Amino acid sequence: MLNFKKGSIFDRSAKPEEEWEQEPGAQVLAVWGSPGSGKTTAAVKLAKYLAGKKRNVVLVTCDMTAPMLPCICPPGDLECEHSLGSILAAAQVTESLVRHNLITHKRYDHLTLLGMLRGENEYTYPPYHAKQAMELIACLRGIAPYVIIDCGSYIANDILSAIALMESDAVLRLVNCDLKSISYLSSQLPLLRDNKWDADKQYKVASNIKPSEASEHVEQVLGTVTFRLPYSAELAAQGLAGDLLADLSLRESRGFRKGIEAISKEVFGC
Repeated sequence: MLNFKKGSIFDRSAKPEEEWEQEPGAQVLAVWGSPGSGKTTAAVKLAKYLAGKKRNVVLVTCDMTAPMLPCICPPGDLECEHSLGSILAAAQVTESLVRHNLITHKRYDHLTLLGMLRGENEYTYPPYHAKQAMELIACLRGIAPYVIIDCGSYIANDILSAIALMESDAVLRLVNCDLKSISYLSSQLPLLRDNKWDADKQYKVASNIKPSEASEHVEQVLGTVTFRLPYSAELAAQGLAGDLLADLSLRESRGFRKGIEAISKEVFGC
């Protein structure tokens, strides 16, 4: 059973209409981009930033090929082990089912997570359909004022990520400063346009910018880039250690921290 903080929006005894008052800005944010562009890193750091400001946030990791929960923090930091797969396998996704499978972080009272567990894959559970994905996102809207969905890159075969991109209030679209990332996005975007994706709700992000790279070259292809997230060796080390919720304390990470703050202010209004 989840150990929800009493009086928080996750407290099961709270009345729905009294749980939270949404602030100006988006409620559901989908983070998407080319492989290796830093989607999970950006999503995790955004979730941590909001939790640090005592804002209740749910972080959903969609990847079923390479489950991201084991890469975010040590297993001992999580209150319990429940899986996103258990939700999507249900004939009908309900709010009580989603709440039961949310995982509370032991050190961040305002942060809960949802994703596939270590060793699971897309064949661990029965196939799901767009209906379950849409029901899940609708339930999350009723559970938390802030929902961040870390989408998989390959949306053609990833129903939840594709639905998240279409149903979210805003999208962060990350791209590395290289031709491979640009080529990837140009191949994937037609899949979204065919499904009447609202491209106006996206924020373009130049990610992992190294001093030797010129992000303006990316802008020539993508158009205006709203945010820039510079490369940080400290951040890369956290990723290798599987501890993306750790603090960024070095001076070299200042640019990345400021980028996350700017995204939160623009997208969520806080």
